[in-house]
Amino acid sequence: MAEFSINNDSHSSPHPDYAEIVVVRHGETAWNATAKIQGHLDVELNENGREQAAVVGDRLSRESKTSVIYSSDLQRAFETAQIIASKCGGLEVVKDSDLRERHLGDLQGHVFQEIEKTNPIAYNAFISKNEDQEIPGGGESLVQLFDRSTSALLKIGLKHKGERVIVVTHGGFIRALYRWARPNGRPGKVLNTSVSVFHLYGEDKWTLKVWSDVSHLSKTGFLESGFGGDRNSG
Repeated sequence: MAEFSINNDSHSSPHPDYAEIVVVRHGETAWNATAKIQGHLDVELNENGREQAAVVGDRLSRESKTSVIYSSDLQRAFETAQIIASKCGGLEVVKDSDLRERHLGDLQGHVFQEIEKTNPIAYNAFISKNEDQEIPGGGESLVQLFDRSTSALLKIGLKHKGERVIVVTHGGFIRALYRWARPNGRPGKVLNTSVSVFHLYGEDKWTLKVWSDVSHLSKTGFLESGFGGDRNSG
């Protein structure tokens, strides 16, 4: 089982024995604000999301030096990553489709509050306690999401040992990483542009140092969060 600890010191320099991976959820989209399920559908940030990205970028620019930014190839994450990169001195942004949100099949493009009536089969698959349950229309099971998320983070961590890197991704993806760290924990909501910090030593040794921190938004008008980042994330 992986080691787990949390503290609020994400300013320390990376150690040669591990990679420090700063995981950021993308900024808000219009679909987040209206509880519309995105999954793999490609939705851009709204103005609120762009402001959130600028604020988290300012925060990260004041922390330890970052080598590179990895991002989901979906617009909402990639645009967030580009804004962060510009705040951090023009860092390279590498797209990685393995960092995408969970594919939610037939539920994608529908308003969450309506899917129980409009897509009952897909909805029941979505809320199923069977973690191997796939969602009709090509949707991933929770196990498939977990495997993809943890494999993607490990691949990045093993490549960047001794460095600090930023990964911009999605609420469901990040919640899977939490389950990796704390199988019996309760992650709560992963807010837009929240920051989580993992230290990866190798496949069997890593720690979660900071979880879903949004202190950078606390004095702005952009803390209000739209849909997603909880167990209904999409």
